[in-house]
Amino acid sequence: MPTPRRTVAAALVAFPALWLGARAQPARPLHPTPAQTEGPFYPVRLPADADADLLRNGALRYTGGQPVWLQGTVQDLAGQPVRGAQVEIWQCDEDGHYDHPGDGSRQNPAFQGFGRTAVAADGSWRFRTIKPVPYSGRTPHIHVKVRLGARELLTTQLYVAGDPGNARDMLWRRLGSADREAVTVAFTPGADGLQARFPVVLAT
Repeated sequence: MPTPRRTVAAALVAFPALWLGARAQPARPLHPTPAQTEGPFYPVRLPADADADLLRNGALRYTGGQPVWLQGTVQDLAGQPVRGAQVEIWQCDEDGHYDHPGDGSRQNPAFQGFGRTAVAADGSWRFRTIKPVPYSGRTPHIHVKVRLGARELLTTQLYVAGDPGNARDMLWRRLGSADREAVTVAFTPGADGLQARFPVVLAT
């Protein structure tokens, strides 16, 4: 029968091996952000002002809607930042109008409606915009596109967590539960207006 001293010594020898074995397990890949349709309202011509602040369009300042800081990351399935990527967003104004000739009414000229920004070295990005609103046939959403040089890596849409229109929206309903979770975002109060975080995970 082993003595208590030998039992303790054996445990001390075995523990590092067990710990190293646990460390060696590969991390599970992240869930990829599902692709969704670009929709009919991607700008025909990009605005002259296409920066990350959609509440300023040239010299005009947009005061409608609920301002929000929308931020996130662009990563691959292993959680590594996709350096050099660009993120684009576009959405309707507070009255549900896009900056597009296919929309029957003109978007408020003070609302930029479209923005583009490069991701930082850690994969992060941020926009200043408004909380999306519904329009005929659609629940509130923001369109998101990720590019890497001339390549289009992903086009998707993000939705507002808890919005009652989600369950009636054709595109949101088609998603499985994991995909819905990946594109449905909480908009929460913060020190400088609403805050929302949308991590984008690319499958390629």
